[in-house]
This record gives sequence, C-alpha cells and structure tokens, in this order.
Amino acid sequence: MGESTFPFVVSVHDAAPVTAEAVQQWLDDLDERGVPSTVLVIPGSYGGGPALPDAPDLVRFLHKAAVHGHELSLHGLEHRDVPGGPPWRRTVNRVLARGAGEFWSLSEAQARARLRTGLDILTDADIGVVGFTPPGWLASPGTRRALAALGFTYWTSQLGVHCLPGGPSRRMPALSHRPGGAGEQAGAHLMTRAARAFARVRMPFRIALHPADLSRPGLREAALDAIDTALAAGGRAVTYETLVTA
Repeated sequence: MGESTFPFVVSVHDAAPVTAEAVQQWLDDLDERGVPSTVLVIPGSYGGGPALPDAPDLVRFLHKAAVHGHELSLHGLEHRDVPGGPPWRRTVNRVLARGAGEFWSLSEAQARARLRTGLDILTDADIGVVGFTPPGWLASPGTRRALAALGFTYWTSQLGVHCLPGGPSRRMPALSHRPGGAGEQAGAHLMTRAARAFARVRMPFRIALHPADLSRPGLREAALDAIDTALAAGGRAVTYETLVTA
C-alpha cells in the first residue's frame, strides 16, 4: 500500500430477513463504487421476522455478495437485549446500544452458547465467518474469551478492531448514524466532517451503514458522501478480514 493510501472499512449492519431490501440497497450503492464491505449477519429471529434458515432468498443473496467480494460476519444471534448484569452495564446498554447490547453482560458460558447457535445456523446455510461485531459494539469480557475459544479471528468495538486470541488491537473509529434521535441531522453533518478530517491526515477509519438509515432523509447521502470522500483522498476500502490478515 503506497504512502498516499490508507485503509477504511465499510460495514453493513443488521442483515436479516426483515432488512433484506435495505441491505441490498446498500450493497448496490457500494458495488457501484467498487467498495467491498463486511456484511454483519443476524442468524436468529430479528425485528419480528423469521430466522435466516426460513429466508432462502436472503441466503442466496448473501452467497452472491460473498462471491462479489463482500465479507460475511456474525452480528449477534438475535440482536436483542438479554437481561442480566449490574445496573451500570444495563445503563450503558440503554444509552449506547438502545437496549440491543445482546453480548454486553454475558458470562463466557452464556456467550459461548449463543455464539455456537449462531455459527451452527450459518454453517447450515453454508456461510463461513471469521469475525464478530457485537450488537451495539458492546462485548463483555466473557464474550471476548468465548470468541477466542471458538476460533474467531477478530471482533470489533466502536473504537477499534481487535485480533484474537490476544491482540493486537487497531484503533480505528467507526462513524455511524443514529436515525430518529434528536441529534440526527447534526450527526449526519458530523459524519461527513469527520470523514474529511480523517481522510485529510490519512487516518484509517470505518463507516457503519444500517438499514434504518435509508428511512431517514439525508442519512444515505451523508454516508455515501463520507465514502466518496475517503475514495477521493486515496483511501482503499477493505473488509475486516482483509484488514486483520494483511
């Protein structure tokens, strides 16, 4: 990689039967730009919809995405709150993950059971993964131990990408929208400004795309502007797997 280039990662979150149309829209946008992404797959039931095994069209679409250079990665089991943990963890879950921090308060045994179930579902769908992004980017110490024990290559938090079993970690902040919040538009402007600032100094960073972003005015345009800014500045889009194995 030349001195004028820098890596950046685009991830497409919450891939599930109920979000299939939005995920396809994001991948169409990325394919137009030649940008490979990491697609974060929820294998269990999510958002009131069916689980992955009951959505053969989505499975075929994910296979096709992988052939086109997108990485498939595990994103929890059901992307929902699992009760438990001390009050401070429940508060962090509510504030940072809107209550969806599924792996934030789990013991190693609890995390291992949910991870194995998710991996089994993906295996049945002929989908292999090496990485894990916890819902809300929140992973308990037990979850991190379980990931290492199960042979995952990496996991991600909001501030970095962490190699397993024991590191190293790469500081790489993630830019993401929060659709529907009071600061939605301010956040959209912040994404584009931060992307320009990171690109100007060739700092590696990440852009996280969510299905819900497409339902809010301006959020799609802001995210695509951030991606185009990185590309124009010499950024090289890579998947998480490429990043950690380079």
